[in-house]
Amino acid sequence: MLGADQIYHRLFSHPLMVEQLVRDFVPDAMAADLDFQGMERVSAKSYGQSGARREGDVIWRIPTGYGTDVYLYLMLEFQSQSDCWMAVRTLVYQGLLWQQIIAEKRLKAGDKLPPVLLLVVYNGESRWSAETDLLDLIALPDGSPLCYWQPQARYHLLDMGDVRGEALARPDGLAALLVRLEQRHEPETLVPLIDAVIDWFRSHPGYEELKRLFTELVQDAIDAAGVQLAVPGDLRETRAMLSTQIKRWREEWTAEGMAKGMAKGMAKGEAEGMARGVAEGMYAGEHRAQVRTLRRLLERRFGPVPEDIRERIEAADRETLEVWLDRILDAPSRDAVFNA
Repeated sequence: MLGADQIYHRLFSHPLMVEQLVRDFVPDAMAADLDFQGMERVSAKSYGQSGARREGDVIWRIPTGYGTDVYLYLMLEFQSQSDCWMAVRTLVYQGLLWQQIIAEKRLKAGDKLPPVLLLVVYNGESRWSAETDLLDLIALPDGSPLCYWQPQARYHLLDMGDVRGEALARPDGLAALLVRLEQRHEPETLVPLIDAVIDWFRSHPGYEELKRLFTELVQDAIDAAGVQLAVPGDLRETRAMLSTQIKRWREEWTAEGMAKGMAKGMAKGEAEGMARGVAEGMYAGEHRAQVRTLRRLLERRFGPVPEDIRERIEAADRETLEVWLDRILDAPSRDAVFNA
């Protein structure tokens, strides 16, 4: 198995992934008339404060329709939390990239520096909270005349755990599938997601390297969901194995509930009590599955579920949970699910 940094470096070494990443998640950049057919990889020779080369970063040169090249600098962040000084780091790396271009004699006297788009791709569990504009880190009041002399640096952030809405619903978006896989899932919600990955590669033959990388991402998502399942290397087999495991869990939950119900009824010595206990056990198994599914869908659509909502879900009966599960498909907000 490859590490996350190796997987991402290989993913974004593929022009299709880079193109879809920009199209789906940096839509403002598309106004620059980017020519993805002419894009080329650039060797990353930038060094940070420690002198260590940032091996995980990926740089692409993308021509534009008006004759200027744009340098897309992908900074891949796999730390657990946001870096408050990221805007300073991006300024340093941007300067080093320009120095590299100048040193390689790509520019002659009178030429202007090519624009650089800095894109930070972050997959930590906690949400990114750092400033994305360097000026916000400098101790100056708004409107200070000293602002004019401060360096300007800004990066575009893709916090994959915080992406919601239409950007994740693109049927032809491989970058969107990547983001969805990086978000936390209950096992039940992984099955349709794996189906979507299988459908994409069935509809787009020839991307075998990307398919291998996505197979590893599926394994990571299954592990993160708490499922001990050895992915066989074929996504269709993986999907079948996961579906079978989920079915087995449901049967075990129901059997466990029935056993408890039978024991409860036998203890009372009443046939009526036994039947009621069995029914209660079966209900408990179904209720648990509905609660898990509703909480996961809420998290996917609207972000972390507050504690009061979690308690409300746990206390709801099966009929109420079914109503909420129906509403979540079209509800514009979390409140609309519960208060329609």
